[in-house]
Amino acid sequence: MHIIKLDAIDSTNSYLRQLSSTKPLKDYTIVMSDYQTKGRGQVGTNWESESGKNLMVSMFKDVSFLELKSHFYISMVVSLAIIKTLQQFSITKLSIKWPNDILSEDKKLCGVLIENVVKQDLLRATIIGIGLNVNQTQFDNLPRASSLKLLSGQHYDINEVLFGLITNIKHYFKILKAKAFDKLKTEYESHLFRKDKPSTFSDTEGNLFSGYIKQVTDSGCLQLLLEDNVLAEFNLKEITLLY
Repeated sequence: MHIIKLDAIDSTNSYLRQLSSTKPLKDYTIVMSDYQTKGRGQVGTNWESESGKNLMVSMFKDVSFLELKSHFYISMVVSLAIIKTLQQFSITKLSIKWPNDILSEDKKLCGVLIENVVKQDLLRATIIGIGLNVNQTQFDNLPRASSLKLLSGQHYDINEVLFGLITNIKHYFKILKAKAFDKLKTEYESHLFRKDKPSTFSDTEGNLFSGYIKQVTDSGCLQLLLEDNVLAEFNLKEITLLY
């Protein structure tokens, strides 16, 4: 694989996306940086990180084998690979807060930003951005944030974490390429944060409502059981799952 290491960059995803528009990239081309000035998260959020203490990486992956309607399986693959990697580093009580935040208990360890490259309604490639809190121990005004070091008391080699992550991402993409969708979906849902538990959600206008997470659809919508046994589906931009 081809790894590009940078001291600082505005966003590894933005850098890799720009690079991919200027020349063909090898599968699993990776950009990692010690520091990001404009790290991005889901739905326009920012990702804050101390320099040199965390894993900030973006990966280019050819996904032309996958139909556009199945794009959410990329998110499942990445989430499961992160879970598997953290388990191998003895991090416990892990879950996936829909769609792809990785938690230990109710503390956020990792955020994922997936940006697909679509041409003529066909899925061509994806750029997978991962921000994983590794050795940072102070998180100002972020009471829900944690890190591998805070949870275990150990200091981690960031490159070792990266190579473990790459190995597991490759493993789960092999499963996806073999079209074992049910296997991936079952494993993903087994890790879903607050699945089948009464949970509180906020809609786009800030209204709160309760429901039970039942499953995730193939397109990535969250299926909830609401009052009066009504099943409803919501996409990422429609609701937020509160802790």
